[in-house]
Amino acid sequence: MNGLGEIYAILTAFCWAITSTAFEHAGKKMGSLTLNIIRLWFAFVFLLIYSTITRGVPLPFDASLDTWKWLVLSGLIGLLIGDLFLFEAFTQIGARISMLIFSSVPPMSAVLAYLILGDEMTTLQIFGMFITITGIGTVILTRGDTPNQKVKFTHPILGISLAFGGAFCQSLGYIVGKLGMNAGLTRYDAFASTQIRVIAAIIGFTIVVSIRRGWPNVAKAFTYKKAMKHTIVGSVFGPFIGVSLSLVALNYTTPGVASTLTSITPILLIPIALFYHKEKLHIKEITGAFITILGVGIMFIPS
Repeated sequence: MNGLGEIYAILTAFCWAITSTAFEHAGKKMGSLTLNIIRLWFAFVFLLIYSTITRGVPLPFDASLDTWKWLVLSGLIGLLIGDLFLFEAFTQIGARISMLIFSSVPPMSAVLAYLILGDEMTTLQIFGMFITITGIGTVILTRGDTPNQKVKFTHPILGISLAFGGAFCQSLGYIVGKLGMNAGLTRYDAFASTQIRVIAAIIGFTIVVSIRRGWPNVAKAFTYKKAMKHTIVGSVFGPFIGVSLSLVALNYTTPGVASTLTSITPILLIPIALFYHKEKLHIKEITGAFITILGVGIMFIPS
């Protein structure tokens, strides 16, 4: 089993690259709220079929009450609030910059683990966090236009704030999700854990859409054929395969190694931006992406 966790984590990073690109296109057409509830329903159907075939149980009825409690909370934090922020960031600043900012998840997770779980933080981890934030800052900050404005944001501050908000919720949801998987006598199945998180998020988004009277927009979204194709692709590689593989990776390697390898998504998005979107990238954006990943890697060098 040696090396399996690393392989699953890298595959997760590829899934994030595919799904973020697909959801960026779909979200700009149908809106982030509509996209979220549709892609979660697709994911739920995929997970239902997969669980029925592999476990013989269509729904996670075999999970303990404690497992349900923690995973529902994880789903509400990570898949409801976190993804609502992230998907709106996709429409504001694009998938590439959003996912670069999402590379702050490992440093945030380390800080939250220190505050919530009492995990120790080493000097090397703190140094890695500084490098990670420096890499992100290299991309999202530039010199100001006047002497009084020393720096300014290179992208809309709303989109940047949404991306950071999504990263924070993802970090917190990640920790709570691990508590849920370990709540029983044995580690609970990763795909079934994802199913519980998705169910919680669907209920949450149903309430939000109802309050905002967004069901006509949901119905109309199904008439957007190209956007729906992107939604299906993103749903397969995101909340179905991607989220599940990220949990599987935790079964075979440490959270640090898993977080580091799944954080390479911004680098994987660079060739997509160059050759698919035909974007003109500045050298500092490419450099910033590599610095960010370097910082994440430094955080988890064994002491």
